[in-house]
Amino acid sequence: MAASSALTVLYLLMGLAVTESCKSSEDVRCKCICPPYRNLTGHIYNKNISQKDCDCLHVVEPMPVPGRDVEAYCLLCECKYEERSTTTIKVTIIIYLTVVGALLVYMAFLMIVDPLIRKPDSYIQPLHNEEDTEDTRPFTPSHGQARANTVLERVEGAQQRWKRQVQEQRKTVFDRHKMLS
Repeated sequence: MAASSALTVLYLLMGLAVTESCKSSEDVRCKCICPPYRNLTGHIYNKNISQKDCDCLHVVEPMPVPGRDVEAYCLLCECKYEERSTTTIKVTIIIYLTVVGALLVYMAFLMIVDPLIRKPDSYIQPLHNEEDTEDTRPFTPSHGQARANTVLERVEGAQQRWKRQVQEQRKTVFDRHKMLS
């Protein structure tokens, strides 16, 4: 699964590298920001042109002012040449989606395998058990067992300790009618 995802990403990266040599017209642009002028509102103009032609006269079309005011209007406009790499954006999105997909597959795997790994919990007791005696059977591993090594074993151990504490509190509150302090 992971190998096929890695191969797919590698294939896409190679395909995108080939297209990188031919810059797309969306990768470069000239952006002119023109403020309000006389009775005109401000406006932003974008055009895909070369860097040497990035000025108000080549980008602002149609020109909103008459011929004699063009130079004054263009002096107010601020034009910037912008270049971006859509290939980098695409690769980043592909990697992100691959990681999210792998995590979703892993989560589904854990949801399927978790019930198979867990042992039946024989420690569950009813809340108000009248025949409850003092010798409850808490979960205690045999002395011959090695210490819990895996994360799952440590979590189960902590869960069993918590269940014993809750059961003791239930016994104290309901059977002995004492409030814990």
